[in-house]
Order: sequence, then structure tokens, then C-alpha cells
Amino acid sequence: MSDRFSPDPLSTDVTYLKGIGPKLANSLYKLGLHTVRDVLYYEPRRYEDRRNLPKIGNLTPGAAVTVRGRVISYADRPARGGKVIVKVMIGDDTGLLDLTFFNQPWLKKSLGDYKGELVAFGVVKMGYDSLEMASPEWEKIEEEDEADEFARLVPVYGLKESVPQWLVRTAAKSAVEYFASQVKDPFPDDFRRVQKVQRLPWALRQIHFPESEEFRNKAHQRLAYDEFLGLQLKLTQQRAELGHEAGIAFPVLDRLGELRAELSQMLPFKLTNAQDRVVGEVWSDLAKPSPMNRLVQGDVGSGKTAVAAAAMLAVVRAGYQAALMAPTEILAEQHATNLHRLLTPIGIPVELLVGKLHGALKKATKARLARGVPGVVIGTHALITEDTEIPKLGLVVIDEQHRFGVLQRKALRDKAAVFPDVLVMTATPIPRTLAMAVYGDLDISVIDELPPGRTPIRTFWKPRPERDAVYRGARKFIEEGRQIYVVCPMIGDNEKVNAQAAEEVFQRLSTGIYADYTVELLHGQMKPADKEMVMERFRMGTTQVLVSTTVIEVGVDVPNASVMIIEDADRFGLAQLHQLRGRVGRGAHQSHCVLVADPTSEDGRKRMEIMVETTDGFRIADEDLKLRGPGAVAGTAQSGHVDFRFADLATDSLLLAQAQIAAREIIAQDPLLESDRWRPLRSLMAGSKIETEIAKVA
Repeated sequence: MSDRFSPDPLSTDVTYLKGIGPKLANSLYKLGLHTVRDVLYYEPRRYEDRRNLPKIGNLTPGAAVTVRGRVISYADRPARGGKVIVKVMIGDDTGLLDLTFFNQPWLKKSLGDYKGELVAFGVVKMGYDSLEMASPEWEKIEEEDEADEFARLVPVYGLKESVPQWLVRTAAKSAVEYFASQVKDPFPDDFRRVQKVQRLPWALRQIHFPESEEFRNKAHQRLAYDEFLGLQLKLTQQRAELGHEAGIAFPVLDRLGELRAELSQMLPFKLTNAQDRVVGEVWSDLAKPSPMNRLVQGDVGSGKTAVAAAAMLAVVRAGYQAALMAPTEILAEQHATNLHRLLTPIGIPVELLVGKLHGALKKATKARLARGVPGVVIGTHALITEDTEIPKLGLVVIDEQHRFGVLQRKALRDKAAVFPDVLVMTATPIPRTLAMAVYGDLDISVIDELPPGRTPIRTFWKPRPERDAVYRGARKFIEEGRQIYVVCPMIGDNEKVNAQAAEEVFQRLSTGIYADYTVELLHGQMKPADKEMVMERFRMGTTQVLVSTTVIEVGVDVPNASVMIIEDADRFGLAQLHQLRGRVGRGAHQSHCVLVADPTSEDGRKRMEIMVETTDGFRIADEDLKLRGPGAVAGTAQSGHVDFRFADLATDSLLLAQAQIAAREIIAQDPLLESDRWRPLRSLMAGSKIETEIAKVA
């Protein structure tokens, strides 16, 4: 069959699979299944174990099960809004079960007169007078199913647009039967044995029609490993390419004693062990002739600024300039204030270059930079895109701005004679496995220790009926001179979403319980200048209550703000909640975070419980990965998109580490994968679904 479609049988259209044809192929196209390859790599989202299905009489409420029964009756009745409720009763020799479907009148055509057997999957619950399943997955048991080994692990595929389950199984069976054996394994046999993974054709067969749970697991491991290895090969190549760039070998090691002495003089505190370790890693990078490409991640308040200042110190003392880029002008001003306090006393000039500078002042600042005077300049990304000359640029520090791509790299090259060292800082804790996947081309440093003396933020979870009591309790902090944040998930009212809107909360608080205080509103649709003025007034203490959306997630330090109230907190992810909570706890006073929420899902309740239990950002990041998955945790705006068909960063971390080690060994042997041994691995890289513009400074 497949010989007609060489040289690449896997590119054969699904139309030509046995049992499909042009009409059914149109349904498969809706799932993105256009070729045999698409079908072979379409992993079932779960499996039904039909080897020992429970009897209906043995079911208990709350269990998610697959059952088998004969259709006893079909009935439908009208509901509100012109909708229909369908009830299908099935039974076996031990009892009866109602299957309830909402607004699916088309079921009458397929089940109205059907008296055969079907299987159904769903959660069992107690109805008015019998057990029932609401909106279960189901399918008929045809006579041929018995001959096709009904009692086995049966794949259940993700569906949409009324594509039937049997159709995908038919396509998968044909693809496996006629094409799986023709799939070429890109791994040399000895490499596969060392990595302890199965042959690829075997894995593709077992992922669709597993002979056992053990074989299914081994098949998954092989296919997940392929994805991890393809990604790590791509990232390792990018990392190797950076090593060929002309960089600056700063004379750090020659004057290590002097730098350490100056660092101690410069900082008003002693470095934590974690900070000291990371400073050592950064200085070691600066001493190398290839450009530094390092990500420093540390929880809110862990002291990343001190690490950045240490890097700037080494670069400026070598006669070069350093630039710090922040995502907003107000954050740039905050960094300028902090670094001015640290660096100016030891003779290092600190310049601020932002849009609000007046013409003469901006012109004078640019002139000083253009002369190449060693020092530090702080601004937004406009530093590298405007007509700003920084001829002796040796170090770029990027704060909370991971997406740093080709245009920015080109702009950096245009600013300096050689490629400067790059240090990316983030206060967003990233799970180790996600960091390995998304930032595999960067060296990663973790500040996993908070400075001594910081008082942990107390976090509480309150239901909505206690909202007024929460605001009354927060008044005492305002009366003591403190300030509070109130964060809402939306700007304005939305009839479709039952959530607190910032505008409505602002009106309620400013005319009600806080009418005798200054309350201001901040949201993303305001003009940038207006947003900055509102934030500046809050920072200066003239505003006591700031009602905001998540635009404050990455914001300025307001040490006097000691209360954070988050409305409808269950609508936020864990990482975002942790970032919002980090806006308080920056001063000497005990700080509090109150989560107001009535979560309706188990995940929502879990998020609230975790936030109350811990302030450890890395534990929160790990839990967030488990709950939401890598795509949501990373986020395209934050750090790119990692799209795996088989691999799971939360459960396959050992495979990822194994693939990273293997990729680095392979690229060390054959950087471009040109040899006969490693050339087939290029196919894995071509299939790697990672955006090339993610957090890349390589």
C-alpha cells in the first residue's frame, strides 16, 4: 500500500488510510490530522481499561469510571431557554445507571431506538432516585468490537466538532498496521541502548494500542525523550554559537581581592551565601572571552540588585560602560535611585535616560555616554533602539524582560564594538524543569535564600461574604500610616463574568469605607503618563489606597504598603498571585495578603491553600507547573511557548535532564550534526515546538 507514496510514506494523506476515504478524511482534518505522520503522533489523552469493567451495582458516587451496559430506555424533556435534557438508562445484571445529557437533542437519532450495548465514561453521582452520570463520554459497542479484543486498554483521543472516537481509532489502526514499521529510527542502536529507550516503530504502535500499562509507559518515555532531545539539541546549538562571538575578557580574576573589598564597602549589608555564590558565577563569566549569557532568578526580595551591582562594578572598573534596561520608566527610575545610592559613593557615575527627561538634560546625558566614560546608564529598551551611543558598552542587565530577540541583539551589536555580556534578572521563580526547557541556552543562577531579618508575609484566604470585614480590618493599618493595595481581575463590569471589577471597587471604596482617605484607580487602559503619575503618588504616600488590575504585578517598591487584598483570587494563577503578594513585605512593618475568593473548582481551592501554606516562590512555581502545565506557566508574553505532544515537564523531569546531557555530548562531537551518525537527529530538531524568539540573548 505505502510503496505508491514513497519516498516519504508518512506524508501520505489520511484519505488513503484503510477505512477512511475522502468524506471521513474531512473529519480528521478538523483535528489537524492531515497525514499519516499526524495520526501516528496523535497521542491518546487517556486510556480506558476495558479488561475488568466494574458492574453498575458496584458503583459508588464520586468515582470517575468506565462502565458497560445495555440501553434500557431513552427519554428527553424540554428545559428552560428552549433547551433539552436527555436521559438514557443503561443496565447490566447488577443494576441501572442514568446517563444525563444537556442540550444534545441530536442524541435521539443515534440512541432513540438503540437497544444495544454502549460504554460510558464519567463521574458517578447520586441522582434523585438512582445513580447517574452527567454528560459522559460514550460510544456504542458494535458486534465487531467483540472480535477486536474489546477487553483491552482502549485509546481515547481528544475530539472536537462532532468527530467520532471510532474514526480516529480506525485511522490510528490503519496507520500503525501499514506504516509504523516503516518509520526510521534516528537513534543509532548503541545510543538507544545507552539511553535505555525503546525503538521508535515499537513505541508508535504501543502508544496507540498498548499490550500492557508497562508497554504504554515505555512508549510514552521514548516519544517524550525524542521531544526533549530535539529541543535540547536546538538550544545547545544556539548556546555553542554564542561561544563563537567575540566578547570581552574582563580582568576580574586578576583583581578579585580589590573587587571584593569594594563590593563590601559598597553594600550596606553582608551578602547571603546564595548571593555570594551567584556573584562568583557572574564574575567567572565576565572573565571569559566569550559573552556571558546568564539568567539570574530569585524570589522577591532575594537581592538580585546587589548581584547586578557587583557585575557593573567589575565592568566599570575595567574601563567599560554598563546598561540596565527595565520594562517601564518608573521601574528604571527606581533602579537608578537604588544603584545611585550604591555606586556613586565609590565614584561610579549613574545616568538615567528615560523619555520624560527634558531636551537639554537628555542631550547632556547622551553626550556623556557617547564619550565612552566608564559608568552605568539605566533606562528602558529605548537605550538600544534610539540614537544613543554607548561605545564602550560591556554589560547589559535586563530586568524582568525575558523576551529579548534578534532585533535587540542586532541593536546591541550596533552599540558596541564587540558583543557585550548579558545578564537577565527575573523575580518570577521558574521550576527547574521549565527553566531547562525554555532557557536551555542560558546559564542559570538561582538566589534561593532570602536576606536575614525579612518578616514573612502573612497570607489569609477569606470567602466573599467576609469581604466587608476584610476592608474594615484593613482600615486600622491606614490609621497607623500604612498603605494598601486592592487588586481586581478586571477593569470594568462584565455580565458574563461574576468577578469584581476595579472601577466598581474603586467607586465603592472611595465613596464608602475609605471615603476619608485618598483612593486612586490604576489599570492598563490608562495613558502611560497617567499611570506613572498615579503610581508616583502612591509611592510618595499621598495616596493611601490603590485599586488596580495586575499592572502592578511587576512594579515599584513601596515599603510603606503593608496590605495586599486580592479580589476573586481564584481567577489568578499561582505565580501571578505570588508576584502580586510580593508588592508588600518590602518595609520594616509586618505585611498581610488577603485572598478573597469562593473557588468553584478543585484547582482553585488548591491554589488558595498553597498560597496560605507557603511564601516559597520555588515551591509555588513547582505547584503551578503541576496545576497548569508548561504553556500556561511560561506564557508567550513572558518566556515563550513550549508545545510538547508527549512530554510532560511536571512528570518527565528525569528524561529532560537525561536529554540535556546527551544533547551537549552530541553537539560537542558534531556541532552541526553533519556526520552520518548524528545527521538523522536533525529531524527531531525540525519537530521541536519552541519559538526561536523566546528569552534568547544568544
